[in-house]
Amino acid sequence: MQKVLVTGATGFIGIEVSRQLAERGMRPRLMVRRPVRGLMLKNLEAEIMQADLRSPESLDRILNGIDTVIHLGARAAFETYPRVFPSIVKGSLNLMQAAIKARVKNFVFSSSLLVYGDSARPIDQHTEPSPMSGYGRAKLEAEQRMAEMAAAADIRFVSLRLSHVYGAHSLLFDRIRHGQIFFPGKGENAFAHIHIYDAARALIQAAENGRSGIWVVADNLSCTWNDFFETLQIYHPRLRVMHIPRVISYVGTTILSVFFKLTAQPNPYPSGAISCWNLRLPVVPGTIRQAIGGEPQFPTIHQGIPDVLDNSISFYWLPSNLDRS
Repeated sequence: MQKVLVTGATGFIGIEVSRQLAERGMRPRLMVRRPVRGLMLKNLEAEIMQADLRSPESLDRILNGIDTVIHLGARAAFETYPRVFPSIVKGSLNLMQAAIKARVKNFVFSSSLLVYGDSARPIDQHTEPSPMSGYGRAKLEAEQRMAEMAAAADIRFVSLRLSHVYGAHSLLFDRIRHGQIFFPGKGENAFAHIHIYDAARALIQAAENGRSGIWVVADNLSCTWNDFFETLQIYHPRLRVMHIPRVISYVGTTILSVFFKLTAQPNPYPSGAISCWNLRLPVVPGTIRQAIGGEPQFPTIHQGIPDVLDNSISFYWLPSNLDRS
């Protein structure tokens, strides 16, 4: 890699990718859509530029001289397909078209495990996608269409289908710091997870290692949400986890959606999140090794969760989908 562009640089994963690249002395170019959120990047040795994926005319400038794109910019919410289409699908295609024009060599896309449907068997590279949410459907469509465009233009394309990424900046840990979690279901479904450090490192190494293709990425131990919360409570015993029956959860989110719509505030509890939280999405161990040839620094939640809690001490964060600026 010579010169790297990171889209979605002020998002949860984007900040960590940007930090790791800057620590390597690479001075990445960071794309910012909302200028006030760029303040979070000011301490990084990086080039910060403003553009919007929904505005193709704004993209040519930020891709000038770029060798590699790590694309994380998108509306990160469990909302309906029409709601997420403009940023996840249309915005991604705008970026790929601009990358082709700029003769970019490498393009890495941050996809999602939600491109798969409910699965009792652990997911691997050969599992067929079957998205059950608007978010997963949009991610899959963007991934497939960009792969076709990249192949025709001889751009090396890599897509990492990331499992649940957890870290101090995540919306989940924002709720954990408040000491209370409302989970819409029994929490007995197995799910794959990955620490934010390893997710960011995987994206960077995917841009460096010369491999192309689509890869599932998770840590080495899928677990139920109850296991996840019980591990949290070892280190954070005051955390209260309340399980809300799914039917009641759907009724509650429907009422909340009307409230947030009337008040023009971002809705942190869309009904689509209930289905996603209750999917069974375990992943076979060793996916990081297959994708990038390395091992995770945090191989399971038992190493990862205490590290995230340490990073949450004396910490304030406003998740991007709750930031109205």
